[in-house]
Amino acid sequence: MCKAFSCIIDQVGTVTWKLGVDSHSDLARLGGYQDRVLGEFAKYEVTPRNGNYLHPDEWVCRVDESPTPSWCGMHEKELVLAAHKQWLSSLSKLLNLHPTVHPFSLTPPTITERHIQLLKEWASVWESVGDSVGASVGDSVGASVEDSVWAAVGASVGASIWHSVWDSVWALVEDSVWHSVEDSVWDSVGASVGDSVGDSVGAYVGTFFKLPKWQEGYPFQSVVDLWEMGLVASFDGATWRLHGGPNGQVLYTISQERLRSSK
Repeated sequence: MCKAFSCIIDQVGTVTWKLGVDSHSDLARLGGYQDRVLGEFAKYEVTPRNGNYLHPDEWVCRVDESPTPSWCGMHEKELVLAAHKQWLSSLSKLLNLHPTVHPFSLTPPTITERHIQLLKEWASVWESVGDSVGASVGDSVGASVEDSVWAAVGASVGASIWHSVWDSVWALVEDSVWHSVEDSVWDSVGASVGDSVGDSVGAYVGTFFKLPKWQEGYPFQSVVDLWEMGLVASFDGATWRLHGGPNGQVLYTISQERLRSSK
């Protein structure tokens, strides 16, 4: 799969790229090339060595085909890196860079009505999102929330950018969030809450994007507020929980029915 940043360059030094387009075949069509002509252009990718698009350590430029066309050299690499700088400038207008919060590294608060209200708001949005994509409550909401955010993000930044940011966040929170939540409730509900944690991750990833659609308010802000307080919500189809602390222990439990009727 092509990765952001992808481009093609021909033998006269013309670099073709477009924000959100990472398929070399699509770029060839945009550039008016015949993808069937061997050696007409070379395929390049520039990716962070550490795989983290939010906090890259070093950008690595490489030819994404084998064998490498004989005419590719330092000059072509310099032109590709110059195009990559332009791509970064365009991308910066869509990204809202901020420190990544590890919720279970924070001291969790004592659960109050404020937190319960945020959980109620999230549960309501969660159900609405699930219905909007034809998924029932209790299904894999990770897909539901991700699809909803993707519907807004996709047209602007392309699949690889969305997933690159997702992977950058996920690499930092997987052990401390996903597995901690599963382990803390494994004896009672098994792995059924695992996918629901993906909702919180997906909603949190959405905060790294600046989109006109969200200027009036981010629809998943309630679960982001909980996340940044050190709380992660999970749901097993009947019961909502709030997890916090270094081991993601259960701090609060409430049935879906009771949460709906709470003030």
